Amino acid sequence: MLKLLSNMIIYNVTINVEDSIHSDWLFWIKPHIKEVLATGKFISAKMTKILVEEEMDGTNYSIQYTAKSNDDLQAYYNEDAPRLREAGIAKFGSKMLAFRTELLIIEEFHA
Repeated sequence: MLKLLSNMIIYNVTINVEDSIHSDWLFWIKPHIKEVLATGKFISAKMTKILVEEEMDGTNYSIQYTAKSNDDLQAYYNEDAPRLREAGIAKFGSKMLAFRTELLIIEEFHA
Protein backbone atom coordinates (compact mmCIF):
# COMPACT_ATOMS: atom_id res chain seq x y z
CA MET A 1 0.00 0.00 0.00
CA LEU A 2 1.29 3.45 -0.93
CA LYS A 3 1.66 5.83 1.98
CA LEU A 4 1.40 9.48 0.99
CA LEU A 5 3.98 11.69 2.66
CA SER A 6 2.30 14.87 1.51
CA ASN A 7 -1.04 16.18 0.37
CA MET A 8 0.61 18.95 -1.63
CA ILE A 9 -0.55 19.37 -5.21
CA ILE A 10 1.35 20.65 -8.22
CA TYR A 11 -0.91 22.60 -10.55
CA ASN A 12 0.93 22.34 -13.86
CA VAL A 13 0.13 24.68 -16.75
CA THR A 14 1.74 23.69 -20.05
CA ILE A 15 1.71 26.49 -22.60
CA ASN A 16 2.56 26.70 -26.28
CA VAL A 17 3.50 30.25 -27.30
CA GLU A 18 3.58 31.29 -30.96
CA ASP A 19 6.80 32.91 -32.11
CA SER A 20 4.96 36.11 -33.12
CA ILE A 21 4.09 36.90 -29.48
CA HIS A 22 6.98 35.20 -27.68
CA SER A 23 8.76 38.35 -26.45
CA ASP A 24 5.53 40.03 -25.33
CA TRP A 25 4.40 36.82 -23.60
CA LEU A 26 7.69 36.47 -21.69
CA PHE A 27 7.35 40.07 -20.50
CA TRP A 28 3.73 39.43 -19.42
CA ILE A 29 4.02 35.98 -17.81
CA LYS A 30 6.41 36.81 -14.96
CA PRO A 31 4.10 39.41 -13.35
CA HIS A 32 1.19 37.05 -14.09
CA ILE A 33 2.87 34.28 -12.09
CA LYS A 34 3.36 36.72 -9.21
CA GLU A 35 -0.34 37.61 -9.44
CA VAL A 36 -1.30 33.93 -9.19
CA LEU A 37 0.96 33.56 -6.14
CA ALA A 38 -0.59 36.68 -4.61
CA THR A 39 -3.92 34.84 -4.38
CA GLY A 40 -2.43 33.03 -1.38
CA LYS A 41 -3.50 29.63 -2.77
CA PHE A 42 0.03 28.51 -3.72
CA ILE A 43 3.31 28.43 -1.81
CA SER A 44 5.68 28.50 -4.78
CA ALA A 45 5.95 28.50 -8.56
CA LYS A 46 8.52 27.26 -11.02
CA MET A 47 8.68 28.23 -14.69
CA THR A 48 10.47 25.90 -17.08
CA LYS A 49 11.07 25.79 -20.81
CA ILE A 50 10.28 22.41 -22.34
CA LEU A 51 13.33 21.23 -24.24
CA VAL A 52 11.72 18.38 -26.17
CA GLU A 53 10.77 19.62 -29.61
CA GLU A 54 7.15 19.04 -30.57
CA GLU A 55 5.47 19.12 -33.96
CA MET A 56 3.72 22.36 -33.02
CA ASP A 57 5.44 25.60 -33.94
CA GLY A 58 6.36 27.99 -31.16
CA THR A 59 7.95 27.49 -27.76
CA ASN A 60 6.58 25.35 -24.96
CA TYR A 61 6.73 26.15 -21.25
CA SER A 62 5.58 24.49 -18.05
CA ILE A 63 4.63 26.55 -15.03
CA GLN A 64 4.28 24.53 -11.85
CA TYR A 65 2.43 26.04 -8.92
CA THR A 66 2.59 24.17 -5.59
CA ALA A 67 -0.51 24.21 -3.39
CA LYS A 68 -0.50 22.93 0.20
CA SER A 69 -3.71 21.00 -0.38
CA ASN A 70 -6.42 20.15 -2.85
CA ASP A 71 -8.70 22.51 -0.90
CA ASP A 72 -6.36 25.41 -1.73
CA LEU A 73 -6.34 24.41 -5.39
CA GLN A 74 -10.14 24.15 -5.48
CA ALA A 75 -10.40 27.59 -3.84
CA TYR A 76 -8.14 28.94 -6.60
CA TYR A 77 -10.38 27.40 -9.27
CA ASN A 78 -13.51 28.89 -7.66
CA GLU A 79 -12.22 32.32 -6.66
CA ASP A 80 -9.37 33.30 -8.99
CA ALA A 81 -8.83 31.07 -12.04
CA PRO A 82 -11.54 32.48 -14.36
CA ARG A 83 -10.30 36.07 -13.98
CA LEU A 84 -6.61 35.16 -14.31
CA ARG A 85 -7.13 32.87 -17.29
CA GLU A 86 -9.19 35.53 -19.05
CA ALA A 87 -6.30 37.99 -18.77
CA GLY A 88 -4.11 35.79 -20.95
CA ILE A 89 -6.88 35.02 -23.42
CA ALA A 90 -7.75 38.71 -23.75
CA LYS A 91 -4.13 39.64 -24.42
CA PHE A 92 -2.94 36.77 -26.63
CA GLY A 93 -6.03 34.92 -27.87
CA SER A 94 -5.29 31.64 -29.62
CA LYS A 95 -1.61 32.48 -30.06
CA MET A 96 -1.08 31.06 -26.58
CA LEU A 97 -2.52 27.59 -25.96
CA ALA A 98 -2.56 26.14 -22.44
CA PHE A 99 -3.59 22.90 -20.83
CA ARG A 100 -3.57 22.10 -17.16
CA THR A 101 -2.85 19.02 -15.06
CA GLU A 102 -2.90 18.32 -11.35
CA LEU A 103 -0.14 16.25 -9.77
CA LEU A 104 -0.14 14.84 -6.24
CA ILE A 105 3.30 14.93 -4.64
CA ILE A 106 4.01 11.47 -3.27
CA GLU A 107 7.55 12.01 -2.05
CA GLU A 108 10.45 14.35 -2.73
CA PHE A 109 14.08 13.30 -3.00
CA HIS A 110 17.10 15.60 -2.82
CA ALA A 111 20.78 14.95 -3.50
